[in-house]
Amino acid sequence: MKLCRTLLSLSLVLLLLLSLAACGRRPDAPSSVPETAAPEPADPDGTADEVYPLRVGALKGPTAMGLVEMMERRGPAASIYLWDFDLAGSADELTPKLIKGDLDIACVPANLAAVLYQKTEGQVVTLAVNTLGVLYIVENGGETIRSMADLAGRTIVAAGKGSTPEFGFRYLLEQNGLDPDRDVSIDWKSEHAECVAALAAGTADIALLPQPFVTVAQGKLETLRVALDLTAEWDALAGGSAMVTGVAVARRELVEERPELVDVFLREYAISVDWVNENPAEAAELVAANGIIESPAVAEKALPKCNIVCLTGQEMYEKLSGYLQVLAEANPEAVGGELPRDDFYYGAS
Repeated sequence: MKLCRTLLSLSLVLLLLLSLAACGRRPDAPSSVPETAAPEPADPDGTADEVYPLRVGALKGPTAMGLVEMMERRGPAASIYLWDFDLAGSADELTPKLIKGDLDIACVPANLAAVLYQKTEGQVVTLAVNTLGVLYIVENGGETIRSMADLAGRTIVAAGKGSTPEFGFRYLLEQNGLDPDRDVSIDWKSEHAECVAALAAGTADIALLPQPFVTVAQGKLETLRVALDLTAEWDALAGGSAMVTGVAVARRELVEERPELVDVFLREYAISVDWVNENPAEAAELVAANGIIESPAVAEKALPKCNIVCLTGQEMYEKLSGYLQVLAEANPEAVGGELPRDDFYYGAS
């Protein structure tokens, strides 16, 4: 019976591969999407009983942008499994699916990964950092802000109070000798769109904004300029960590039972990220086509500033663990009450 199932499974896969070869590239596929070599079969001895659909979820925004090349060439990525993507507007849509096992891998905010690790008692593993910092200080109608020190005595409109934008911003102020509660005034808004509205109305001239909101705001305000890149400011501190926005996580069951799928995913993900960064115009079309950002023009301008990466292993561990340490010192609940153990980091020594 098992031999029959095996032969049937292999026959179906062979038919699928032949049909794809006959059809070739889809007519609407960008011509510059690279033709990559097929990954090594995940089941070289042919003993698998079924095709395994690797189910990947991601938030619409920078954390999903690096996936678009993979999404374009979805199909049989190896002999026994298929890519299946689920894009969501909020983390609340993805996390229940990951916890229940309806998703195998999810691209989520970095601190949420740590929270899920604690909530599931260690059943969530981080595979890669996929997005570094996307926060910027912008100034409208002036050039008075050239360094963090220039924020002293100024009012900054921002959104994200009680979450990672606040914790990261406060950390950078403190590291630059400023007391966030005394030396600057932060006018907290409920959402980033309110910050843009305040800039447009002239009731504010400095704001803390993430990409792609920065690019959207610059399209509306000709005099809006990027004053400070907070990722660069963080890197200048030379602490070994990094400002991290998003990560790719997986269920521990997948990591332990099907490590070959995880490794192929990471290899293909790195290829996709490289292509996105090297081909922003073509990538922007895919970003818009998949509903991640509506406007291809906005996506193309924002992509180079979204710090999309695929950091794995020890590099991922060093940058992410240091960032989570900063968040934990600011508010332990931001990382689920305590820092994750080393088994949270896939492939780190």
